[in-house]
Amino acid sequence: MVIEFFLPMIPPTVTGQMRAVGIRNGKPYFYDPPKVKDARMKLMAMLNRHAPNEPITGQAVRLTVKWLFPKGKHKDGEYRITPPDTDNLQKLFKDSMTAVGFWKDDSIVASEVIEKFWAARSGIYVRIETL
Repeated sequence: MVIEFFLPMIPPTVTGQMRAVGIRNGKPYFYDPPKVKDARMKLMAMLNRHAPNEPITGQAVRLTVKWLFPKGKHKDGEYRITPPDTDNLQKLFKDSMTAVGFWKDDSIVASEVIEKFWAARSGIYVRIETL
């Protein structure tokens, strides 16, 4: 099984690591600041179009994600070596994929290939394949 698609968008640079802490009734709680909520909603709206009819279960998958940021003064295809880190980008992205039903739990992702580039055509390339 292979699912492959491209999300034409300017990839969000906010990450799941940007959660905030508040105090309610003397106890700490975590929440997503507005920028993180907005990024999550945009990702979910784009991903929803490509979600399978049934969540993937019972099999290991490889997730390949290529983050293509607007190139500006950089060369098309040049690796991006500035923040955010790929692992932080992936956390919010995989959580969004779980929320729209690609899988019930992202623990089935046994292999990941994550790259970030500067590109003339910005967006997020995604490939999911069973192992």
